[in-house]
Amino acid sequence: MNRYFAPHTGLKSFSLGFLLWTTVHAALAQGDNAERRYQMAVRFIQQKEYVKAKAELKPLTEGRSGIAPYAHYFHALADFNLKKFSESRMMLKQLMDRFPDWKKMDDVHYLMGAAFFENGQYEEGIENMSRIGDQALKPDVSKLETYYFGQINDLNRLKVMQKEFPNNRELALALIDQIQRTSTAPGDLELSDRLTNRFGVPPIPRPVPTETASNSTSGTKPERNRNKGYYNVAVLFPFRLNEINPDDRARSNQYALDLYNGMKLAKTKLQSEGITVNLFAYDVDNDVSKMTTLINNPGFTQNDLLIGPLYAEPNRLATEYANQNNILLVNPISTSSELIANQPLAFLATPSLNQQAVKTVAFARTLTMSRKATIYFGNTRKDSTLAALYQAELKRIGFMVTEFKKIGADLETIKLSETNKPGHIFLASSDASAGPKLLRLISQRKVDVPVIATSSAFDFDKDPLSVFTKSDLYLVYPEYVDQQRPGSEEFEEQYLEQRNMIPSTYAYQGYDLLLFFGRTLARNRGQITNRTQLKTNQEEGYLLSGYDYTTTNENQVVPIVKFDGTRFLIANTY
Repeated sequence: MNRYFAPHTGLKSFSLGFLLWTTVHAALAQGDNAERRYQMAVRFIQQKEYVKAKAELKPLTEGRSGIAPYAHYFHALADFNLKKFSESRMMLKQLMDRFPDWKKMDDVHYLMGAAFFENGQYEEGIENMSRIGDQALKPDVSKLETYYFGQINDLNRLKVMQKEFPNNRELALALIDQIQRTSTAPGDLELSDRLTNRFGVPPIPRPVPTETASNSTSGTKPERNRNKGYYNVAVLFPFRLNEINPDDRARSNQYALDLYNGMKLAKTKLQSEGITVNLFAYDVDNDVSKMTTLINNPGFTQNDLLIGPLYAEPNRLATEYANQNNILLVNPISTSSELIANQPLAFLATPSLNQQAVKTVAFARTLTMSRKATIYFGNTRKDSTLAALYQAELKRIGFMVTEFKKIGADLETIKLSETNKPGHIFLASSDASAGPKLLRLISQRKVDVPVIATSSAFDFDKDPLSVFTKSDLYLVYPEYVDQQRPGSEEFEEQYLEQRNMIPSTYAYQGYDLLLFFGRTLARNRGQITNRTQLKTNQEEGYLLSGYDYTTTNENQVVPIVKFDGTRFLIANTY
């Protein structure tokens, strides 16, 4: 039967073409009076004069002629459009009892289900829809269920329904959408992840977008709709939901939850700017098989941005997939340039170690005329890598490295002295005790030169403020948050209200990342065509120091800060 969406309900109604077809064939077996009544009813329904249509159809429902089941159906349809849903169901029930073998029984189940949906009796509606056997009606059923399930705002109601009807795809997608819009509870994220892996992602996020022709893309990459009015973002983090203990604040996955919770606040901020972003969380640890399952899911191509994964092998798979499908990918915390090498659609949100070395050397040149430096580093691979990159950059511009040394608990072996001092000292260490120890040593040896250290070489919670006033100290601090920046206080208050905890650095990172790339997607309609726009400015309300991708997919913003006696301030320009 030919149908269209009635704007006030979402129910599909018969078109005039079908009604006239029915009239011609049904009238063959009817008398003149019955034919006249039926034709009048047809006319009244087309004119939306449903009360008059019912008056003509009522006598026809009392017989058992060939036209009687049609009269029952259209009488029920008239009741439906009059919002008399109980009466509509009663007439349909009478039709089913009197004409159980009617060839249009699937349409009876369809209308009956819609009447139940209108009254909020979703379970009964689903049961009626499940009785429809005609495959040609399945797309109509899917659209109808999507419409009505989308009206349910009670998350618990949706969860109960989905448990009762675990194979209903539209119900599962509605539940996924509701979780992603309203909940960050670990159990809900796990449920959303499980359902997404099985059913895909909701195809029509709210508000319903207006579809237009997609822009052409270069090469053989798939075309994507860049004007759809919303953006799907897959968050591929090691949430480790099966390990979560609600009472444990030191859980190993807390950073992933903090990143995601920051993104949730950015999503709200973007919505206030007219940018609709739909977040879909996936629990992806260091597991290649999990990532493989996701990229083999056809629904996964609906994403416009992938954030993560955080581990190398899953990230490699995701990056290749993103490049093949013309999807942007961002790694939020990695500092490895290798992850984005030869991948034009992959970005690092945190400046790479190479960028940190280059930008820090450029800053060091402004501090002193001396072209000598000493470099000390800690025990981790990250420490030694950054130190080596810093050394290479110094040598590239003609500096002399007078000492390049790995340091541990005992610093007495280093060669610094009042008569053997460099132009500046660089310390790369993940040991929070290394910074204060080095400062004490150079103070004892009267080595009065600028010190540039990674922020991780200090403990900001335990070290007294006096530590940071000693010497000419500068900190390379990619995660720096200026608490005086407009928006910081509001963000902290909102986060505290929603999560009952003070936001960590990861929460700020998650917020800024989604805010920037959400705006970028909206500004460029999902395509990166003009790199001059791929940077932030101070007026855009970011909480960290910003992003700059104008010349490379590595973030070129490397904050270097100095303590002014009361707080840390940016010391370099970028």
